[in-house]
Order: sequence, then structure tokens, then C-alpha cells
Amino acid sequence: MSRKVRLVPLAVVAIALLAACGDKTPLPVASPPVQFETLDVAMQTSPRERAWDGVVEAVNQATLSAQTAGRVLELPFDVNDYVEAGQVVIRFTDVEQLSASRRATAALSAAQADAAEAELSFSRTQELVAKQLLARAALDQARARRDAARAALESARAGVSEAGEQVDYTVIKAPYSGILTERLVEVGESVRPGQPLVSGLSLDQLRVNVEVPQSDIQAIREHDSATVILADGRRIQATGLVIFPYADPKTHSFRIRVELPTASTGLQPGMTVKTAFKTGETERIVVPASALVSRSEVTAVYAVDPANRVSLRQVRIGHRADDRVEVLAGLSAGDRIAVDPLAALAHLTARRTESVNE
Repeated sequence: MSRKVRLVPLAVVAIALLAACGDKTPLPVASPPVQFETLDVAMQTSPRERAWDGVVEAVNQATLSAQTAGRVLELPFDVNDYVEAGQVVIRFTDVEQLSASRRATAALSAAQADAAEAELSFSRTQELVAKQLLARAALDQARARRDAARAALESARAGVSEAGEQVDYTVIKAPYSGILTERLVEVGESVRPGQPLVSGLSLDQLRVNVEVPQSDIQAIREHDSATVILADGRRIQATGLVIFPYADPKTHSFRIRVELPTASTGLQPGMTVKTAFKTGETERIVVPASALVSRSEVTAVYAVDPANRVSLRQVRIGHRADDRVEVLAGLSAGDRIAVDPLAALAHLTARRTESVNE
């Protein structure tokens, strides 16, 4: 009797299992095709990079020094002022230089008169010697005097040129457009040749100096490509690399000079900036930056599954290059995403409204 009681529950369970196996759950019905533009995610070949911090410096930077003695008469610009190329940055008193120039001009006039008289004397002596009215020794003397007068004339001309340069040195002009960074003298000070006066630099042409480990220098030499990554994620392609042919004996690192294009980048000399060097190539998933959605600290995309159902999927992003962003996690090759997040959100809102009405 007790054996029959145990068999009944087992039979019931078996019948229930058979019933469950015969019950087929219907598959989800595919949604209608979405009306917004989508993109099929695929692996793309992109550069493999390594990045280090570098220091920005100006290509054109100089300290102007005095080339003549004098007293500072005028300083039109101060530190942080912008100076156009050719503008006067320092003016000296020029009394002594002008006096020397006038003396040199007078000496030139005297030398010209002596040279002209020596030429005429040599011509007359030459005629008389030809007629045998004078000895040949007189001709030799006239020739020597003529040559000496010519040499004195050339010396006088050089003196005029030198004196003129000394006058020009009393006015110092900017060699290129840029910012005045340091003023080393003040109005009224006396200066001597070689004394530093002002320092400046140009922001039109910049470059970045980077220290790179010796383990990566061979790959960097091979690919010869680098980009500077700005704080807002923008990238500036380097116009050239200058790799120094020796390593620092203390750090065993190589110095690389990254040349930047002439453009407004917002960089200033002395700033540190991330510089990425190409060391090879790899396969990555890259999507348009416009397809990303930011919600607080979460970055996501609108994914469309094979049944045309739309959902918000979180992703982890990597490097950004122009309008393309690398996706490190959250997407796989073959996935479909919305190109326009606003259109995908409108689609989701419309679908929810239809579900509520039904």
C-alpha cells in the first residue's frame, strides 16, 4: 500500500514534464525596420601608438643685444606686448654715431679729391715719360702715389659704410613678429656693445621636445609619424620629426623634436602636451564621435539588434582622432548602431507611446 503512494507523485511529475516539453514558447516578433540611419560596426586598421609628455617651445626666440655704445632713449614696448616684424623696440642716442658718420663722409671727400689729383698727375707723367722729357723713375713715383690714393679712397668708403652701420645700430628693430618676454634695460641706461637688451619669441611656429625611451626609438624611426593631443581631444599632425642621434647617458632616453604646422593651436611655449608616436598598426573598432551619447559619466551608443529593437548600450572609448573615436569595449564587429542618437531616441519614444496606447 505504501509503495503505491510513492508512485503517484512520480507519475504526476512525469506527466507535468511531458506537458512542459510539448509547450513551445513563441519567438519574439521582429520589430518594423527603423527609420533612422544605422552603421554596421567593423574592425578598421588604425595606428598603434605610444604617448609621452613633451614641452612646447618656440622655433624663433632670441635675445637682442647692443651693437654700439649709447644711452637708451626710447623703449616703446613692455613685457607681453605684441611686436610686428620691423617695428622699433629700442632707440639709443646717436650724437656720437652721427658725428663719426660726418667725419667719415668728410674723409671720403678728401680721399676722392686726392685720388682724382693722383690720377691726373699719373697721366701727365706718363705722357712726359713717353716723350722722354722725364725719367722713368718719375713715372714709378706717380704710379705709386696713384695706387696709394686709390687705396685711401677705398678705406674712406669703408669708413663711411662702417659709420653708417653704427648709426643704424642705434635703432633696434624686431626681426620677426612675436611677444616681448623680457626687458633687460630701462630708459636712460648706458649700454655697451654685446649687452643684452630685450628677449622675445614668435608664436607662429612652435615645436615640442619629447624624451623617448631607447626601447621605442627604432619603431619611431621606422614609422616617422607623430601627433600632438590637445586638452580638448583634438589632434595636430606633426609636419616632421627630428630624432637626435644620441641618447642621454644618464636617462638613456632619446630626444625628439616634433615640428608643428603654422596654425592657431592655443599652445604656449613652456606648456606640457601629450605627444603620440606611431609604432605600428592594429585592428580596432572605430565609430563616429557624433554617434556617442554622454549621460553623466557614462558613454553609450544606441544599438539595433537583428530584430530591429533599439537599446542604449554603454561603451568604453579610447583615443579620439578628428571625428572618429576608438571603442575599447561594449561593441563587437557586426553590431549595428544608430548614426544619429537623437533620431534613435525619437524612435524609442514613439515605440513606447505606441505600446502604452495598445
